[in-house]
Amino acid sequence: MDDHRAIERLLYRYAELIDAGDFAGVGQLFERGRIVAGGNAVAGAAAVQGMYESYTRRYACGTPRTQHLMGNVCIDVDAGGRSAQARLRFTVFQALEDFPLQAIIAGRYQDRFARDEGGWYFAERRMQPELMGDLSRHLLLPVPQEKG
Repeated sequence: MDDHRAIERLLYRYAELIDAGDFAGVGQLFERGRIVAGGNAVAGAAAVQGMYESYTRRYACGTPRTQHLMGNVCIDVDAGGRSAQARLRFTVFQALEDFPLQAIIAGRYQDRFARDEGGWYFAERRMQPELMGDLSRHLLLPVPQEKG
């Protein structure tokens, strides 16, 4: 698998795990990385898992009843093939019995990746929400905003 496809798989795996409510799995994606949102950073598997468990509502089915869609993916791999950057857009949809299907948040991810003998991994994800709808059925806490 070429570098671009391997990195795309990580991007899409993140969406799969979030939508499945598998926050331990999301944490594992960031075992050697960090997530930056609203000027705050969490690093490592346990901290990332804890962040998602603190922020994200899960329903009886064990999921947040969301679908994360990602697009406009641009991946740049450095000449040495040991690091890469990605820019992409995300839109999150949600639907419940009493909450019609709708986009609840959209924005950008800016990611950095590193590669070792085991393959590519997330080094950093910067979350930049730009459009917010009704997040009351999705989040347990407010979306962190950039400071300044």
